[in-house]
Amino acid sequence: MVDYKVIFHLDENDPQRINLVLNNLNNLMQDMGEENLELELVTYGPGLQLFLKGSPFFPHMESLAGKGVIFAGCGNTIKGMGIAVSELLDSVQVVPSGVGELVKKQHQGWIYIRP
Repeated sequence: MVDYKVIFHLDENDPQRINLVLNNLNNLMQDMGEENLELELVTYGPGLQLFLKGSPFFPHMESLAGKGVIFAGCGNTIKGMGIAVSELLDSVQVVPSGVGELVKKQHQGWIYIRP
């Protein structure tokens, strides 16, 4: 059982913001210990671009996925932008709604972070 469950929120396609979020995830694991954390990154709107194949952030994402970080992409955004699920990185899980995922996890006691 993990000590902390933390959900991160990204809804921007800004490289500086994306780097901040990915670095925050990595830094949190280094500080608290991977074994003590369950981490999820939820994206919707423009932030979903991070989860597309060919993303320049792929190496960082692959490293985080290998450490157990969950990547959740908004199904509403995927549908609205006409994105095929096959265009997403293999490590991405599609959730019905990004906002809904944030609400559900917070209701379950997850800590919410929006860098």
